[in-house]
Amino acid sequence: MCLAIPSKIVSIDEVTGMGVIETMGVTRDANLTLLDENVVVGDWVLVHVGLAISKIDPDEAQKTLDMYQEIIELQDGGNP
Repeated sequence: MCLAIPSKIVSIDEVTGMGVIETMGVTRDANLTLLDENVVVGDWVLVHVGLAISKIDPDEAQKTLDMYQEIIELQDGGNP
């Protein structure tokens, strides 16, 4: 199974099309060049294997991240 993770854009390099994204407190680089629409710092995107594949609604991003957090807590035996 493959997952695309909601991530918030924290910086963009306009020359390379790369950005820094943040997901659940972790930052990493992501390629933003596949997106059909322009994105800006603060936008939420779905990221799969380092590629941003679509821009998403912030509320939907948060709902998905909340669900991931619940799964993590269940796997950890209920410890947050």
